[in-house]
Amino acid sequence: MDTVKLRVARPTRNLAEVVRFYREGLGFELLGGFEDHAGFDGVMLGHRGAPYHLEFTVERGHASPRAPSEDNLLVFYLPERAEWTARVRRMRDAGFEPVRSRNPYWDASGVTFEDPDGYRVVLYQGAWTR
Repeated sequence: MDTVKLRVARPTRNLAEVVRFYREGLGFELLGGFEDHAGFDGVMLGHRGAPYHLEFTVERGHASPRAPSEDNLLVFYLPERAEWTARVRRMRDAGFEPVRSRNPYWDASGVTFEDPDGYRVVLYQGAWTR
């Protein structure tokens, strides 16, 4: 599975605000999008060439629920401290303030932010070691 690409897809309550969170805060690029595809509007956000991207959708006439818990996380491992510091600063400069993580493990070496739907993103200062 090491050649597989990953798409994380989920509904959103507010497409414009979620796009702002991931683009302005995390620096994701708009990779594509669609309108009224079988009643859904959506966007794909990521980094060109990365083996993953995120898809956010809105079903017309349907209100999506908030995140089911505070422990629904996307974790980004940033091994270089300078890059981690710059990413955290970028989130704050875009108006997003850190929140305390539900699991204190993530607060020891990371900073957690909550997107407009209640899903959380951890910027972890450390290398992926597994």
